[in-house]
Amino acid sequence: MDLQRRDYERLARAAGADVLGAKLITGRGYTQNRRMIVELASGATLFAKQATDAASAAWLRTEYAAYRHLRGSFLPELAGWDDDGEFPVLLLEDLSDARWPPPWEAGMVDAVLAVLAEVAAHPVIPGLSPVRENDYMQPNWADVADDPQPLLGLKLCSEQWLNNALPVLLDVADPDLAAGTALIHLDVRSDNLCFPAGRTVLFDWNLAAVGNPEFDVAFWLPSLTLEGGPLPEEAAAVSPGVAALVAGFFASQAGLPVIPHAPRVRDIQRRQLEVALPWAARVLELPPPDGAAVTG
Repeated sequence: MDLQRRDYERLARAAGADVLGAKLITGRGYTQNRRMIVELASGATLFAKQATDAASAAWLRTEYAAYRHLRGSFLPELAGWDDDGEFPVLLLEDLSDARWPPPWEAGMVDAVLAVLAEVAAHPVIPGLSPVRENDYMQPNWADVADDPQPLLGLKLCSEQWLNNALPVLLDVADPDLAAGTALIHLDVRSDNLCFPAGRTVLFDWNLAAVGNPEFDVAFWLPSLTLEGGPLPEEAAAVSPGVAALVAGFFASQAGLPVIPHAPRVRDIQRRQLEVALPWAARVLELPPPDGAAVTG
């Protein structure tokens, strides 16, 4: 979709400055937000996200509220905001020149773990719900037990393997393990991380919640392995029950129909499950999944 005059007017209103141009970015992110690099009359550049539907608009408003209350070097600088009541626009500092993994270079894994510890120590910001009340975290192994076909259709494990493993997974993956009092991001992946000089920056705070900070680490680890990093248990110590819950989330979701407003999500969930399922099996001392495509 090409930018129209009204788009430039909105970008200028959000930035509080004249806009010379804007370049659309494709291929990044898993929602329907429109992403742009905006050039101001001063020569400075900013990163812009504009909602394109009701779901992305709600998420963008939540993300903006988080940026208003969070403090720390792990945040991109908030540069502007405009909400027309339909499709808001968020402006952040342009970090295009930062290092964006993959590849995961020396020190990056430790830097992310340090930032996640800093996030967990940050005061909880207003308006966040406990993660156990978040729809994002509800699906798990109980859903797989009720209807195993979406998982089995991925061919990552056989029906026999699943029947043998489910009693252990259901017992260990206690949803109450998600409970806690810390600030958590709940969507840590490489596309939400970058490394400008001397910093580690974490984007996309629309899923932020209150809960067990171990989940931020655990949800990140499968994507790290996928991108050439170490196995999850080699990168960080995670409780077996938490590893099982993470695997259960992906197992209950990856085989479901495509989400219209986030069409790429099922693919990345499946790929993360390729790592998370054998990881959970290893830490629970279960036989490895016997499907056609698992990683690690």
